[in-house]
Amino acid sequence: MKTSLAPLFAILLAISPNAYAEPTTSHGLSTFGGLKYGPDFAHFDYVNPDAPKGGTIKIRDLDSFDSVNPFLLKGNPGVVNGDKGGDLYFNFTQLMTPSYDEPDGVYGLLAETVTLDDKGQWVEFMLRPEARFHDGTPITAEDVAFTFLTLKEKGHPRYGMQYRDVIAANVLDKHKIRFEFREGALTRGLPYQIAIMPILSIASFETRDFDITSMEPLLGSGPYQLTKVSPGRTLTYERVKNHWAENLPVHKGRFNFDVIQVDYYRDRTIALEAFFAGEYDFREEFTSRSWATEYENKPAVKSGYIKRDTLKDEKLTGLQAFFMNSRRAPFDNIKARKAFSILFDYEWTNQNLFYGLYDRLGSIFENSDMKATGLPTAAELDLLTPYRDILPAAVFTQEFTPPKTDGSGNIRLQIREALKLFKEAGWTIQDKKLVDATGQQMQVAFLLYEQSFTRIINPYVANLKRTGIDASVRVIDSASWQNRVREFDFDIVVRRFPQSQVPGVEQRDWWGSESANVTGGLNIAGVKNPAVDALIEKLIEAQTRQDLITATRALDRVLMWNYYFIPQWYKSSHFIAYWDKFGRPASKKPGFDRAVLQSWWYDQAKAEELAARRGN
Repeated sequence: MKTSLAPLFAILLAISPNAYAEPTTSHGLSTFGGLKYGPDFAHFDYVNPDAPKGGTIKIRDLDSFDSVNPFLLKGNPGVVNGDKGGDLYFNFTQLMTPSYDEPDGVYGLLAETVTLDDKGQWVEFMLRPEARFHDGTPITAEDVAFTFLTLKEKGHPRYGMQYRDVIAANVLDKHKIRFEFREGALTRGLPYQIAIMPILSIASFETRDFDITSMEPLLGSGPYQLTKVSPGRTLTYERVKNHWAENLPVHKGRFNFDVIQVDYYRDRTIALEAFFAGEYDFREEFTSRSWATEYENKPAVKSGYIKRDTLKDEKLTGLQAFFMNSRRAPFDNIKARKAFSILFDYEWTNQNLFYGLYDRLGSIFENSDMKATGLPTAAELDLLTPYRDILPAAVFTQEFTPPKTDGSGNIRLQIREALKLFKEAGWTIQDKKLVDATGQQMQVAFLLYEQSFTRIINPYVANLKRTGIDASVRVIDSASWQNRVREFDFDIVVRRFPQSQVPGVEQRDWWGSESANVTGGLNIAGVKNPAVDALIEKLIEAQTRQDLITATRALDRVLMWNYYFIPQWYKSSHFIAYWDKFGRPASKKPGFDRAVLQSWWYDQAKAEELAARRGN
């Protein structure tokens, strides 16, 4: 059944009678008001405005895909650069586009200006009349309103969570739209969330359903168009010549490759060998062992055909962790969760498996000033004290640090401490087995979809077995894994969540009680904690940077001391390798993005020299 548009327009065209107070109109938007670039800026500082256009860059992604609709819960979508649900700006226009050399600044793209209500009750966008979809049809306010309502009502549950306090998308005229916020809602982050919404064409869904997975590309409007889909194997994006935004300051010097090709590999080892053979051009290395041992002796690296670099990364590192499912035993008990944390020997793992290249995660806001350190400040205590009765005492008396070993692999002391905690949680040792009151042995399974990760988990599993736990690793196909996680049918999974530079409403989806049982939601640990809910709202309502820091640090303490997950590792840098046929801006990489696909370019002279040296 196709999307019904008649009742939709009845809502879209209802213009709000709210009177303007003293609205603020600007070329850009920042959560706390500080924009790096003024209204007359020519281009972002991290690009070369004279970069040539042309050439092809081939990159790789792992696993596979069964859809090219990235907006649904269903399916495993293929998305350029491999960031599921992210980097949509290649194919879809946004109202405003981020700059990556400041934490949260966005500047007019589809929207020429943005107007904010001084009371935070609405945000209004004035659209550029020259904006076009890839089929040449104009992008109008009706398309923007349709996108909002469709994503909120039919898209992935994350959109419903993000936009729940946006109650109306009012089309004021063909190129003007206002979003109304729910009275009393915390609206600080809502204008930003709306500004980065990818825009869809209302007309294109007259002849197709939105809410089905498909290998037919959606009609886009971004600097690239998805032109070729080889199911499960390759996505090909072509640069849109004479794109309507090509000469805007926000696009100047960006999106320089004529073609971006994404090749999918199911096996990491095969993918790496394909890179050395020249099957694709650029990769970021995420496996420390490979970076430390598998590059230097390769002929292409020794000959200088392949270059390597380490790029500093200033953004919040995000959270990568073993997530324990607190909806089921034994993880519904905080003491059991803490015991599992104690039995993970990170120090041995980093030394023996990662060549010492990583640091330990100790915060959900790692690599930023929002990480909780030391004891709570007076301002943090004001937020935490009302929940003292339900919080671990350590929240108020200690700085959180993950459990630590000496790295020798001998964890007898840790096992002893863990067994004490398990006993307090109702588990005891009988015949070398950790059992509950009925004599049933504790059983836990790590659910994976990548075989390569077993080498990291196996030593941890061995430690659990030494403690009397029937621990195992189960590797299943990616689609089955996604379905199991969406339904919260697992014991422990490994996930990584990127963090926004200005955390906001997305924290409800990750940690809020309302999202704990939403199929496909991101609260995979099943956190249901009134203190967490309250602190998330304090974080969202923060009106100053300092208020935000206070709220994030308080939230950080509560989540870490409740042991909902076992933090893994991070590095504040990108390990990159590439065939030497590209140009790069003279300025340094922007702090908050790798910026390869949007600021590098194909260097014809280098490419010809490389081909001559290789004899092809």
